[in-house]
Amino acid sequence: MAKEQLVVGLDIGTTKVCCIIAHLLDGGRVEIIGVGSSPSYGLRRGVVVNLEATTSSIKHALKEAELMAGVEVGSVYTGIAGGHIQGINSHGMIAISGKETTKNDVERVIEAAQAIAIPLDREILHVLPQQFIIDGQDGIKHPVGMSGVRLEVTIHIITGAVTSAQNIVRCINQAGLQVENIVLGPLASSYSVLAEDEKELGVALVDIGGGTSDIVVFIDGSLCQTEVLSMGGENVTKDISIGLRAPITEAEKIKRKYGCAMGVLVKDDERIQVPGVGGREPKTLPRQVLAEIIEPRMEEIFSLINRQIRMSGYENSITAGIVLTGGGAMLEGSCELAERIFDLPVRVGYPKGVEGLKEVVNNPLYATGVGLVLYGVRKRSKSKKRGFITGNLFRTILKRMKEWFGELL
Repeated sequence: MAKEQLVVGLDIGTTKVCCIIAHLLDGGRVEIIGVGSSPSYGLRRGVVVNLEATTSSIKHALKEAELMAGVEVGSVYTGIAGGHIQGINSHGMIAISGKETTKNDVERVIEAAQAIAIPLDREILHVLPQQFIIDGQDGIKHPVGMSGVRLEVTIHIITGAVTSAQNIVRCINQAGLQVENIVLGPLASSYSVLAEDEKELGVALVDIGGGTSDIVVFIDGSLCQTEVLSMGGENVTKDISIGLRAPITEAEKIKRKYGCAMGVLVKDDERIQVPGVGGREPKTLPRQVLAEIIEPRMEEIFSLINRQIRMSGYENSITAGIVLTGGGAMLEGSCELAERIFDLPVRVGYPKGVEGLKEVVNNPLYATGVGLVLYGVRKRSKSKKRGFITGNLFRTILKRMKEWFGELL
């Protein structure tokens, strides 16, 4: 199988590393042929804190996926997340060079909108046009060929810490892979779990991971808001560990097997077994006790997310409601609790749009991995990619530093 026909998504999360290998079929169809996952060591809240441990986790997930697919891969699309991610809305305006808008005009107006001050320790990951405006007429998605005098654009710029991206690239390179592009995690997830009509109506995607909860809001088909909350499933696991006096590893197993985000959904006669610590005997407790530990933390996470959405001013535009994905979305009662907090329709987002091993990846845990593959399929045909690419990552940083120092002299 030619490597040009392979697209690989690598989701490096706080609690797991997931590698998904896909094969491009005729007609633009995508077939999943290999899936590998490994516990993630060396990351904290989406940021690499131990290069060697992270590299080892990547190698294990990659090897598992390659064995299943029967192929060797050389490059991947990888996700990035963490509290360092920031989203900014910007506006640009130019005079149209001729009677009709050209591709060059579109490029110039987007460059004008990008002309904002960005600190040296940050770099642009994505530039996503929201709408174009010609002579005061807004809501234009494709302005090329339209007549006018003045062209404006509103864009959403996503930035991240240079060092965080460098460390991710370094770990992947040490695992023997090249990076085709670095993609914001929740943006990648949106490719696999959101429908186009949801994006048009207005929807908020909430990706509850291990270390962070990521929020992206789409209005009129365009990304309008990006937020990262430094709380996730790990906080719930730690609460269970303390409340039940159980080791972290056992607390995670208990959460996945018996966890419930709403106490009213638990029956009175349900019991759970908690392993003992330090040689002590296991103990049996009502499942209601576990729900009483989990519910306040999940309620806090959803409340903070709801506050972020309200502060953005988009809460009345989210007509299609909320889509939950990531590991936290698998917790029983999450949808019901979220509906109570957000006062909006809520559903769990499962990856779609692929063939092959779709039953294996039919899980919110794989939303980002599948989304990275679908993102790669869409971008593979473009020779010029925006954001970080391993071949020119450090040259891009060096060029930007020279430009800044040139302005200071």
